[in-house]
Amino acid sequence: MSQKLENILKEKGPIKKIGVIGMGYVGIPAAALFADSDKFDIVLGFQRDSESSGYKIEMINRGESPLKGEEPGLEELLKKVVDAGKFVCTPDFSRISELDAITLAIQTPFADPKALEPDFGALKEGIRNVGKYLKPGMLVVLESTITPRTTEGMARDILEEESGLKAGEDFALAHAPERVMVGRLLRNIQEHDRIVGGIDQPSTDRAVELYSPVLTKGKVIPMSATAAEVTKTAENTFRDLQIAAANQLALYCEAMGINVYDVRTGIDSLKGEGITRAILWPGAGVGGHCLTKDTYHLERGVKLGTEALDYPQDAESIYVLARRVNDFMPVHMYNLTVAALKRVGKEIKGSKIAMLGWAFINDSDDARNPPSEPYKDMIIAAGAELMVHDPHVLNYPNIEIHKDMNEVISGSDAVVIFTGHKDYFSLNPDDVKKLTTKKCSVIIDGRNVIDPDTFINAGFVYKGIGRGDQNSHEIIN
Repeated sequence: MSQKLENILKEKGPIKKIGVIGMGYVGIPAAALFADSDKFDIVLGFQRDSESSGYKIEMINRGESPLKGEEPGLEELLKKVVDAGKFVCTPDFSRISELDAITLAIQTPFADPKALEPDFGALKEGIRNVGKYLKPGMLVVLESTITPRTTEGMARDILEEESGLKAGEDFALAHAPERVMVGRLLRNIQEHDRIVGGIDQPSTDRAVELYSPVLTKGKVIPMSATAAEVTKTAENTFRDLQIAAANQLALYCEAMGINVYDVRTGIDSLKGEGITRAILWPGAGVGGHCLTKDTYHLERGVKLGTEALDYPQDAESIYVLARRVNDFMPVHMYNLTVAALKRVGKEIKGSKIAMLGWAFINDSDDARNPPSEPYKDMIIAAGAELMVHDPHVLNYPNIEIHKDMNEVISGSDAVVIFTGHKDYFSLNPDDVKKLTTKKCSVIIDGRNVIDPDTFINAGFVYKGIGRGDQNSHEIIN
C-alpha cells in the first residue's frame, strides 16, 4: 500500500470532475448517470471527431442520444444533464488534465481468435491519450473487457511511459468492468453489483468512491484488478456456454423430432433446495461485442498466467467448444433454409430471401457481430438474392437495411426471422402469403417468434430452431 498515493488523494479531496472515453453503449449511459449525481460537478465525454463517429458530439451536446432502439429513460436523462450544464461531449483530449477521475469504455475485439491475439489498438490509443494529460492524484479506470493482467501490465506500462508518473504512487489505477445489456443500460448500471479491482488498496478505495453514487440497488464488490478482469471474462464465457448448451439441445431435439421448448419447460420446472437448472433459450446465433470474444480473453489470460494449466491432455476447452456451437447456429439457419426451399421444389440459387432482423438482440440497434452477417454471406455465396428489414438498425457496412417490411417480404421465396423484434410477433400468415404471392411460402423462425401451427395451416412450409415436432410437418395446400 502506497502512503504517498494515500496522501495525494487525501490532499486532492473528493472526486468532482469525471471524464468518460468512448461514447457508445457503455460510455453514454455511464456518463449521464455520473452527471446526474449531486456528488459530481461536471462530466466530460470524450469522442474522436472522426468521419464514422464524430456526429455523436453534436447529438450528445443537443441532449440527443446517438443510440437508437428502445433505451428507457436515456434520452430524457441526457437532455436533463446536458441542459443543466453537467455533461459535455468534446473531442479535445487535453481537457483530461482538468479531471479527478477518468474511465475508458473502448471496444476490445479479437483480430485473430485462433491465435488469441486481441486488437487493443483503440484501447491503447485511449490509454495513451490519458497518459499524455495525466496529473498526480487522478484515478484511471478501465471499463473495457480485457485479457486478465492487462490493467497491471499493458495499461500501467503505457500510462507510466506517457506521463512519467508511477501507478500506485502518483495516480490510482483500477478495473471496473461494465455489466450492461442493450435495452436496459441505465437500469443495469444502477442495479447490478459493481466489480471494482484496483492495483492496490488506495486505487480500489478511490474507484469505490467513484461508482457508489450511481448505484441504487447494486453494491460494490472490491477485489484485485486481475480478479476483476477474470470475473468479467468468466461471466460472459459462462453465459455463452449456457446458450451453447441450449442450442445443442435444440439441435438434438430437431434430430429426435421433438419440441425443445417443451423440454426446456420441463427442465426449468425442477425447483427446490440445492437444485439449479438454469437453462437459457436457443436461437439463430450469438452476437454482440462481448460474448463473441470474451471467451478468448479468458483463454489468453490462462496463457499469460503464472502457473502451468493442469487440464485433461489434448482436450479442447469446453468454453471454446461452446463458441464453435454458437458460431454454427447461422450455418444451421442456412441449412434449414435450403431444406425448406427444397420442400417446395426450389433451389437456394436464384431464390429471394427476406431476412427479418439484422441486430443481434431484440428491439435494439446494436448490430455488432450479428449472426445475421455470416448467414447473409452464405446466402449471397449460394447465388440467392437477399433483402433485409430491421426497424432499428439505420445502416451497416456492405448491406442495405430496409425500413419497409412489406417491401422486403414482397415476392420472396422464404421469410427468415433472425431477430426477436416485437414488430415480428404480430406477423399475420395471410398477409405474409399475399406479399410473397407464392402458393406455398417458406418461413424460417430463428427466435421462436411465430406460432408454427398458424403458419402451417395457412399453407406455409415452416422450420424453426429446436422444433423437431414441426420441421417435417405435412404440407397443407
